[in-house]
Amino acid sequence: MPTLDIQDLHVSVEGKEILKGITLRIAAGETHALMGPNGSGKSTLASVLMGDPRFTVTRGSILLDGADILALPPEERARKGLFLSFQYPVEIPGVTVESFLRIAYNAQRGTALDVVSFHKMLIAAMERSHMDPAFCRRYLNDGFSGGEKKRMEMLQMAILDPAIAILDETDSGLDVDALKVVAEGIARRQDPTHSTLIITHFSRLLLHVAPTAVHIMMDGAIVKSGGPELAHVVEAGGYAPHGRSGGSQSPMVAMGSSASRDDNLDEKDRVEKNLGEETLGGETPAGEHLGEEKHL
Repeated sequence: MPTLDIQDLHVSVEGKEILKGITLRIAAGETHALMGPNGSGKSTLASVLMGDPRFTVTRGSILLDGADILALPPEERARKGLFLSFQYPVEIPGVTVESFLRIAYNAQRGTALDVVSFHKMLIAAMERSHMDPAFCRRYLNDGFSGGEKKRMEMLQMAILDPAIAILDETDSGLDVDALKVVAEGIARRQDPTHSTLIITHFSRLLLHVAPTAVHIMMDGAIVKSGGPELAHVVEAGGYAPHGRSGGSQSPMVAMGSSASRDDNLDEKDRVEKNLGEETLGGETPAGEHLGEEKHL
């Protein structure tokens, strides 16, 4: 059963501390939502979990099923069951959706599923996601709308079937129909064998997907945790009331450093923006991200 256990994680980039003692446990079958304002460190956490070499872990551990994975490169983490959908997917002209997904599938599993068998599996997954089968012949994210890219993320997640999926703002910029497709993709994973971490600014996706727990992240630390109702509290009152000086938290998370909000916010904003402009060094397709919609 997949369990992701983050313990007292401190992370820096270019000498600036971005994550300040993150502790979070996601057990098998759980769906967690991580909410927070821009620059709070949410996307940094996602990238560190997948092994982005631009970040330096200065303290703490990341355990997958009890084994520390900090020394593993992104492709090995993907093979062990981690999946990250980036906020900004990369366009790859000349490589079709089907070719990319077949290469990623075979790389993740260390197998060589033949073209015909994979095509049948892909078409079945596309039908479940309400996607036109002709979509698989298009070049990967090339000219895709925002909604098409997000649907592509859900298709990739369905094909790779990771034990633990990390979805970085997958709901960003979606219309109502595309949001429902994303919600359905997440809902299909809500069983005892899969876990999901949803990173988001807003609560609207959580209206369609009932999370096990909701966490608020500010200034590189988780400052409060609760049930699904916490997302609605944030929607009504914003993040300010949950700042580190006054937020309570559940026993399952730790706030880490007691430092107050500081002038590192601009640095974190820059780092998180760069996550959408660069790809992870040495990452294989199995660890890559996809993304959103026209009419599929």
